[in-house]
Amino acid sequence: MTDASAQSRKDLVATGVATAYQRAFGKTLQRRVVQEREPFAIAQADTAHEIFHALDIPVVANQWWSAYLSAKRLSGRYLRVLSDHGFPTNSCRYCSLGLGCTLDNDPATAPWGGLPRPTVLAGRMTCDCIQRVFTHWAKALGTHCYLFEAPGWTHKDPRWFEHSQNRWDEVYEARRIDLHVRELEGLIELLESETGRRFDMPKLRALMDRINQQEGLMQEAAAMIAGARPCPVSIVDQIPNVMIPQWHRGSQWALDHAQRFRDEVKARVDQGTGVCENERMRLMWIGAGLWHDAEFYNALETRHGAVFVWSMYLALAGPQYIRFGLNDPLRALASRVCSMNEVLHLPPWMNAWMVSEAQHSGVDAALILVPSGNRQAVSGTLITQLALEAAGIPTLAISADMVDSSDFDHQTVVDHVSEFLTDRVEGTSP
Repeated sequence: MTDASAQSRKDLVATGVATAYQRAFGKTLQRRVVQEREPFAIAQADTAHEIFHALDIPVVANQWWSAYLSAKRLSGRYLRVLSDHGFPTNSCRYCSLGLGCTLDNDPATAPWGGLPRPTVLAGRMTCDCIQRVFTHWAKALGTHCYLFEAPGWTHKDPRWFEHSQNRWDEVYEARRIDLHVRELEGLIELLESETGRRFDMPKLRALMDRINQQEGLMQEAAAMIAGARPCPVSIVDQIPNVMIPQWHRGSQWALDHAQRFRDEVKARVDQGTGVCENERMRLMWIGAGLWHDAEFYNALETRHGAVFVWSMYLALAGPQYIRFGLNDPLRALASRVCSMNEVLHLPPWMNAWMVSEAQHSGVDAALILVPSGNRQAVSGTLITQLALEAAGIPTLAISADMVDSSDFDHQTVVDHVSEFLTDRVEGTSP
């Protein structure tokens, strides 16, 4: 088990600002959803939260809720609940932990007393578990389940990231975008019917425009971190400064915070400020964050002068979120959402992008999180690992779960990675 007292080191002022905002948002969300019983949604991270934002409907991201439950050390309890209800023990913990919390039905234990009935649960069927988890969850909560298709691509462009911002209709296929537009229109119709609110397309267009500005600032920060020597910002500062604004993307606060983060990164680059005094190697982290043990990343800085310069969270901001040509904002939004998991988890998109990113960031090695039972997160991992190795970048797969720490031992994993870095990276240095 991870030492619950271990704390990761944060260097940026912006990190404290972001986490304070999210804590305040959590209290506001709890008030609106639990106390005032406003309509709200539970949605997968790869769905169009912008639709809910445009309707001023609070949205709880399923993966964020799972990470929150994990941080409260409730993963083990809720996984046992799922097992007691007959769900397989090798199910995806990231997507099913919230269902376990609902089935436990213990307000005294659950954060906020548990989530009340949402207006809708929304997910995209990127793997078999999504349909099962969300239909069972909707039944337990007595609400609607709205699922989006995840159709295959006939046009596969491994270099999608080079022209995704401008040629998105071509890159992500018009037929797939058309389908998702129809599905988004169906979601809007459901929400209007259930809440009495009216969707405003000009509001969505303004939201999408601010998102372009926000992600452009994140793209600038990513480029500065990739090019700077020494690395100015650690992964434990990168992730909250990009992901917290992503949950609120398009809001004025998110845009302002992206500017705050970008400016602080630039100041550190200009001053030559690095994450650790003796940087000797640059690492890439592939997969979701290790939410129950962020101190793991700092431990490698201390032992090896190894700095994580790359994670998907910041790197994805530019190529996957920015959409120029907002004459039809709903269609532009559909192109962003209908491709999210493919480019992150499936070949040829995942491996080609990550090899390019590794070379651009000058990484010396890559660590890949491989959570058991999470097929969506590991679908393209082996091919990506082979592609990185073929490009001359040593890789190590780490068998661990992003929210379940029951079979994770901090020191054992640090020692395992340390041995890999000694043998594969330091051992090959001139």
